[in-house]
Amino acid sequence: MRSGFTGQPAGRPVELGGMFKDLAEATRHTAARSTLNGLMTWLGESGLAAAAASGGLQAAVDQHAASVRDALGDPEHGPNAIALASYATGVRDTLIDAQWQLPPTSELDWSKASWPTVRLIAICALARAGGHV
Repeated sequence: MRSGFTGQPAGRPVELGGMFKDLAEATRHTAARSTLNGLMTWLGESGLAAAAASGGLQAAVDQHAASVRDALGDPEHGPNAIALASYATGVRDTLIDAQWQLPPTSELDWSKASWPTVRLIAICALARAGGHV
């Protein structure tokens, strides 16, 4: 047995209990909501407004939102904040790796919105619908 404050043998997971588990979960939810709020500020508000004014863009956002719901495993109720923020972070990281750049939203031609733009707007739509932002 390895000495230490846990009293657990080496390699054995430590079970968080009570207050610490609740704190960890609250921290995860806070971080997720922060991520989703940042995405809404950066792109979501203007993108969702543009979608509301354009039937074609709204249809594309709806299709992307359905794909995200399916990918996250809860097509009926929609994803929770943590799953949605994790997915958004994965999309963002992939786009950063690909050196993708979004022009300022004031300069976007919403009728020609790229796949990444529509996917990110769809994430924002799901976050709003789920009450996460």
